[in-house]
Amino acid sequence: MSDTGDQELRTSLARLVNQLLKEEQPTGRGTPLLPVLDAHFGTPADELPVVSERIDVHRWADVDIALETLAARDPDARLLGVGGGDRHHSSLSDLMANAEWGRFRQGQVDRLSVAVGPDSERATVSFGLHLFAYGDEPVLVLQRGHNPQHGGEARLEVIASRPELAAAVLSEVRELSLAKSVLRGQVISLSGNPYEHTASGITFTRRPDLPAERVILPEGTLDQVRSHVVGLAEHRDQLRAKGQHLKRGILLYGPPGTGKTHTVRHVIGAVPGTTVILLSGTNLVHVGSAAQIARAHQPAIVVLEDCDLIAEDRDRHGQFGGGASPLLFTLLDAMDGLDQDADVVFLLTTNRAKALERALAQRPGRVDLAVEIPLPDAVARRALIRLYGAEVDFGDDAIAAAADAAEGTTASYAKELVRRAVLHAAMAGHEPADDDLVAASRELQSDGATLTRALLGSE
Repeated sequence: MSDTGDQELRTSLARLVNQLLKEEQPTGRGTPLLPVLDAHFGTPADELPVVSERIDVHRWADVDIALETLAARDPDARLLGVGGGDRHHSSLSDLMANAEWGRFRQGQVDRLSVAVGPDSERATVSFGLHLFAYGDEPVLVLQRGHNPQHGGEARLEVIASRPELAAAVLSEVRELSLAKSVLRGQVISLSGNPYEHTASGITFTRRPDLPAERVILPEGTLDQVRSHVVGLAEHRDQLRAKGQHLKRGILLYGPPGTGKTHTVRHVIGAVPGTTVILLSGTNLVHVGSAAQIARAHQPAIVVLEDCDLIAEDRDRHGQFGGGASPLLFTLLDAMDGLDQDADVVFLLTTNRAKALERALAQRPGRVDLAVEIPLPDAVARRALIRLYGAEVDFGDDAIAAAADAAEGTTASYAKELVRRAVLHAAMAGHEPADDDLVAASRELQSDGATLTRALLGSE
């Protein structure tokens, strides 16, 4: 290449470098970040060690509360935002390295609204810098929320003069987040959807208020369940004093629609202050996390509805080579991993008791009590019709006739029977009466309603 060509290439490269440098220059808006951090530590902040810790998304609100509590001890504590550049993909070390060139400056604190109860939310810090003194030494904590859109995980990054000091900060954050946890005493379910507006993976539910008189079961059945959950919890101190275990498993089994879920709702309502984790359907994949939450927030109940979905007998698939669901081993490990004095109940329901894995159903210490929730007998069927027709003045004879005709049906059938009677009266333009109950019974017992009866749990 000629000298002229070399000169043109050098000139072009110089223009490109100048243009890039010009684009990287501070815009003049916002305070440069690094001098603020240097002043906080009294030494170059980018020369200090960084200690990181990943945070499970369901702990995010707890960690936010813990950090706020920790920082509040220092009256001069500050919370700074970061603006400019691609901060979501940058570690704290990268932020400081690039801040030297003006790429990152002070900005607004990013916040994320997270549910902390059935009717309340908290605007947590999803990206911000906490500057405060821990004891007498300055520390900095970068609080970074779960950000699936940018491929980022929730974590804390701590800068301190010594790694031991940073570790101490993280240790106290863990302790405070557990002590002040918003999950304790709540009824929650775990979600696998990371794009929900809270991005916490937690759904809070109001605790059911279902009195015992609204649970129609064979005599003594509800008392048996209550004594194993509520009664045992009321005497936990005496049991512990005598070296007896508190961890327990209860299996409710029976046909669909007989009242297993109804019974679970009553039990949950009967133990205010107990942490309850509800899992069903696809959310059963979170059984490992549910056990961890239960262990940390005792007393607790882990409810697994239709547990046969993940705990079906391995031998049933052996001839086909399918093997057991990996979640079966997660469930067994979760039940075995708790200490014997852990005040945790695993409350399982199934429509297919015979299909359950024998290692779950037959090994002592996993399931201590199996209770059948059977199809209601004639007395129970009459009680169910009265229960669901409490606002309707049906006569005893009409109720008895409808109950007798409903042999082999479930509580779901009785509920639908009353609804149809009320609808029948509304369409006819009068108040519900015995004739409407008779008409609804005749309709549901007709040959054309065979599928409907099956869907309602009828044999």
